[in-house]
Amino acid sequence: MNSRMIRYFLPAVLPVLFVGLAVLAGAAEALASEGHEAPRWGDFTWRVVNLVLFVGILWYFVGGLTKRFLKGRQQTIKDTLDELEKRREEARQHLSDIEARIANLDAERKAILEESKAQAARLKQNIVDEARRQAGQIVDQARRAAENEGRAMRDEVRATLADEIVEATEKALRGKLTEQDHDRLIANSLDKVVLR
Repeated sequence: MNSRMIRYFLPAVLPVLFVGLAVLAGAAEALASEGHEAPRWGDFTWRVVNLVLFVGILWYFVGGLTKRFLKGRQQTIKDTLDELEKRREEARQHLSDIEARIANLDAERKAILEESKAQAARLKQNIVDEARRQAGQIVDQARRAAENEGRAMRDEVRATLADEIVEATEKALRGKLTEQDHDRLIANSLDKVVLR
């Protein structure tokens, strides 16, 4: 047996051995006091040695596997606990982020509302400006159309008036004017109408 095996073997076997010997000694005393024959200590000693050897061999072959299993299990539990602690910290961080977002939700809502109002005001101003521009264009077009129609009516009225004046003047002056005066008045009237 190597020293490592003895170091692990003795602490495990010695208490069991001492308890077993104490129980057997007590049982032997009890049997001897009741009139039974005394125990055979030689046979008992070989049984104890046999038990110790069996436990030692069992510990030698199974103890390493048991220790590796227990260490592996311990490491698995430790890794699981570490992973759970990591996830717990992530959950705490996520919770704190959500709480911060909830706390900032009112401020975000106000900022979004103010931005929406500003956009609505800009949109309204753009619509009003566009409507004013279009109204100005419509007014300009109507003014130009009215001016054009006014000129056309004025020209038509002038032509009609000129014709009526010429006829009226011709009737009035037919008897009074000579042929030369008549031609001169028509030429004068036409010059005035054309020049205006």
